[in-house]
Amino acid sequence: MNRGVLKDSLPVVARGAWCVVLVVVACQARAGGGAKEFNGQTAFGYVQQQMTFGPRIPGTPAHRATGDWILSQLRTRADTVIVQEIPHVPRGAGRGDTLRLRNFFARFQPAATERVLFLAHWDTRPHADQSQNLGQQRLPVPGANDGASGVAVLLGVADALKQRAPTLGVDLLFVDGEDFGDFADSTDVLIGSRWFVAHQPPGYQPLYAVLFDMVGDKDLQIYQEGNSLAVAPEVVQRVWRTAADLGYERVFVSSARHTLTDDHVSLQRAGIHAIDVVDFDYPFWHTTEDTIDKVSAASLQIVGDVAVALVR
Repeated sequence: MNRGVLKDSLPVVARGAWCVVLVVVACQARAGGGAKEFNGQTAFGYVQQQMTFGPRIPGTPAHRATGDWILSQLRTRADTVIVQEIPHVPRGAGRGDTLRLRNFFARFQPAATERVLFLAHWDTRPHADQSQNLGQQRLPVPGANDGASGVAVLLGVADALKQRAPTLGVDLLFVDGEDFGDFADSTDVLIGSRWFVAHQPPGYQPLYAVLFDMVGDKDLQIYQEGNSLAVAPEVVQRVWRTAADLGYERVFVSSARHTLTDDHVSLQRAGIHAIDVVDFDYPFWHTTEDTIDKVSAASLQIVGDVAVALVR
């Protein structure tokens, strides 16, 4: 890539105590206290599991194994799971060099007409082109934050929705081939999201969509992204207001910083009001240092809490 019915029946003293309790509960809720629907430690475990497969480069055994694992997780949680098979011939490749990519489209309350779409990419970049060491630029990106963190948040949301079904429709889209090629030429990047908008369910029009990308950084600060503000400012406002209501305004910073070409742009071009939730100030982006020690369960908890609140 470049959110007083009982008071009249209470005695005066009890009524005062009841108000105190309400204030305490409200403060705890805003500070993130109490039981959590989203479990940051479990989500961190999902990052760990992805890392055990190795770099998830399209066309490799690790990529296939990771996809099979994601699919198995979704089939135990979602009401419906659709697999989109994507035959992709990279630029300059012959017919025999077709990449077999897959999108996973997991649906909760599939009959509901009002829907929200969350998405993340699950592949990793073949070459660490931003590494300062020229020799390392030929090595793959491990993808702990750039790839695994977004997947972990979506799986954590799936856990929450499995435990308590949403009242509206929720779709979780895991896109493939986001990071395969050169962003100066769109042929081999954003492959899965471009395929999705060309093969989405008939009449599909979610209320809005949120892309989660690089959201596990230990030093997490998420600024508002330029293309998101330009196309879907009302969605940006909804997400950042939700984060502030949860007490996370220091992480979800209400100002713009970067303008990025990411999977949300593919959806925007199809008329979907999509935004990017991304911490792009990540010094290990597209390097061999994008490893699990840079990721934190606390950061995943914050983003996961916002995601679940958006659909509650």
